Amino acid sequence: MKKVILIGDSIRMGYQPFVRQELADCANVWGPEENGGTSANVLAHLDEWAISRPAEIIHLNCGLHDLGGAFGAADPGALLSQYRANLEEIFGRILDETGARLIWAATTPVNERWQHKNWGFDQIQAEGLAYNTASVEIARRKDILVNDLYSVVMDAGRDTLLQEDGIHFTESGYRVLGRAVARVIRRAMAAGKDGG
Repeated sequence: MKKVILIGDSIRMGYQPFVRQELADCANVWGPEENGGTSANVLAHLDEWAISRPAEIIHLNCGLHDLGGAFGAADPGALLSQYRANLEEIFGRILDETGARLIWAATTPVNERWQHKNWGFDQIQAEGLAYNTASVEIARRKDILVNDLYSVVMDAGRDTLLQEDGIHFTESGYRVLGRAVARVIRRAMAAGKDGG
């Protein structure tokens, strides 16, 4: 059985059980019990969550918690710059210090109106797209496979999959995400570390 690590925020925690189900025939799927949170938090826990754990595949995301408007941060431009720097280090360390095939997952979309109504703060959709654009550029430059979960959700009908909070997903939404994650992981396993 292959060893697969899933790292990410509460969205990852929601789809992880469905990834386990989808890959039960070929992989042992592990993810940290805690929410991965920001890219800085992932970087701080990288040794524990990835570097010290042998695995064939690491499927990684962080982004929602980094958005400048999410918790009232004042300088979104500086935060995006720091996000890019954090991803450069995270990607570099995983590629240099593990034998795993790394998959980067684009951050899922939000419904700003629902989010503002239910949470009282905003994660601006345009800002989220800027973060995704930056992260995908870094991943592609480093020849990292990209799992476009943003498009998966949009193509399946964002507002039919989201909970009323505008961020998290219904069970059927997490099932859609779980299938998409498992599909990309299977593709990466079939291709091998240096293929596809």
